[in-house]
Amino acid sequence: MAELPVVSVVGRPNVGKSTLFNRIIGRREAIVEERSGVTRDRKTLEAEWSGNSFLLVDTGGWMPSGTDLDEKVSAQSEKAMYDSDLLLMLVDATTGITEEDSRIASLLRRIDTNVLLVVNKVDHSGRDLDVWNFMGLGLGEPFAVSALHSRHTGDLLDRIVELLPAEAADEDVLSSLEIEDDGVPGVAIVGRPNVGKSTLFNRMIGDERSVVHDMPGTTRDAIDTVVDTDLGLVRFIDTAGMRRKARVDDDTEYYSNLRALRALDKADVALLVIDASEGVTAQDQRLAERVDGAGCPIVVLMNKWEMLDQEQKDEVMYQVGQRLHFLGESPILRISARSGQGVHRLIPALEAAIDAYETRVPTRKVNEVIQLAQSAQPGPHGARVLYATQGAAEPPTFTLFSNKEIPGSYMRYLERKLREAFDLGATPIRMRVRRRG
Repeated sequence: MAELPVVSVVGRPNVGKSTLFNRIIGRREAIVEERSGVTRDRKTLEAEWSGNSFLLVDTGGWMPSGTDLDEKVSAQSEKAMYDSDLLLMLVDATTGITEEDSRIASLLRRIDTNVLLVVNKVDHSGRDLDVWNFMGLGLGEPFAVSALHSRHTGDLLDRIVELLPAEAADEDVLSSLEIEDDGVPGVAIVGRPNVGKSTLFNRMIGDERSVVHDMPGTTRDAIDTVVDTDLGLVRFIDTAGMRRKARVDDDTEYYSNLRALRALDKADVALLVIDASEGVTAQDQRLAERVDGAGCPIVVLMNKWEMLDQEQKDEVMYQVGQRLHFLGESPILRISARSGQGVHRLIPALEAAIDAYETRVPTRKVNEVIQLAQSAQPGPHGARVLYATQGAAEPPTFTLFSNKEIPGSYMRYLERKLREAFDLGATPIRMRVRRRG
């Protein structure tokens, strides 16, 4: 399958890169806010225009200097510059050429990649003449648009399609959207802020894809990357740190939480990352309940395990039993995302979880298990399952036809017998009961 060409939107902070990204994609995917620094990671989605498809990359704002986090965001932007087939350098018509614009233009002139200079915020014809001031950047004829009001964005897309190569040749990491519907299992990495999710994500995909920094809340969007593993193709989804609603204090974090929850809905397995050095907090417990409610299998990762002495390890495992008991038989792996310790056990755990999640059992075997269970322990008050079948997978869903209402305690008994018989591990099971007249 030919790879799609890659188009990256680059520029200094707050020139409208995410607004243009959303306009081209046709929906609000990147978080947009009227302050700089909201976009930190690279976000890639598939775009289409006039029958031509390409991958569009939204990047964080490039800055020549700043904090350690600013430098990492800039490094992500520079990596996108070198990995692209076409670069859209975005500038702001309302501010004119800035020093940062000149520095970026100087960098782009040294890169052997087509560059299209796009002047944003040209909201009306009165600003059209201002566009020509940007010829001084030495990147050719500027292209005027208003991403917010969709002015000239169709013409811009026509020009993008003209400049794209027939295909791109990056075979290491595949676009998640190209094959999202082709049966590739999705693995969402979730957890509260600053527990090491992006460090784990980068280790799993073998690339510094998400910005990693010790300030909570660095990741704002859910980032998808498909990787060829020993398990086959797997789509890893790095999400923003999730906090309870009372702690969400701005619009950006609110939308980050929504995207994290949406990533859970798409996922086949959730990796719940917990900072072992802080123990299992009440916030971890609430988050685990939300993840469990999403209905996908959960693998619990106790990160930063190497930082604990034996007494602390014993205490943390006691907390797991007390605060995460509702996760049942979910695997608990002790790892260090930074050093890689224990991470090799993750793929086998994922394989077992995905296999159980996709399990389909013949009706004959389902009924055999149910009949044996009822023989060993008859239902209370004459309640009896007359017939059972698996109606769906992902997660396994069983429908039981009974002669009367079945008490919850007996339903849990039957569920346990099905789980044991078909090696379903910690995967969620749905049990539905229909009474026959």
